Amino acid sequence: MPPLPLSRRPIDIALIVFFCVNLFFITYIVDLEQLVIRDADHFRYPVWPPAGMVDLVHWYGRHFDPVLMARPAWWRATIWIDSLFFGPFYALAIYAYAKGKNWIRFGSIMWASVMLTNVSIILFEEVCGEHASPALGRVLLSNAAWVIFPVIVLYRMWRSVTPFAAKNG
Repeated sequence: MPPLPLSRRPIDIALIVFFCVNLFFITYIVDLEQLVIRDADHFRYPVWPPAGMVDLVHWYGRHFDPVLMARPAWWRATIWIDSLFFGPFYALAIYAYAKGKNWIRFGSIMWASVMLTNVSIILFEEVCGEHASPALGRVLLSNAAWVIFPVIVLYRMWRSVTPFAAKNG
């Protein structure tokens, strides 16, 4: 069964936008900064990400998100998962969701499951960990998309082996 046109799949359009933001901003700018700069208090600006983006990440971390600045090993592990696995997934997902390719279903379920696991661990730290956020409401709100969109993906992909077909629209 052929996929519905993308114009008739508004949820998929929202997912594509989310994947684009993650691929082009979160994964390879915000998150990558945390891998190339080990100590946010003593560093030289890297070639990538741009200095202005590094400053933005550090400003956010210093004002709202202490774990982002502390960069414990478990945190960096989640960033490596993002850089090595989620980034390529986002590139494939943008194409597959736009074209209605069912082969992305299994990868989408895996991505959403791992994302929800990572975000649960991160939010637990934000709420009551060693580096708990002094601005919990803001941090929870800024992380809400990484709970909401994986849940949408799980719902969207779990229902059928042909998630883009007209009957599942």
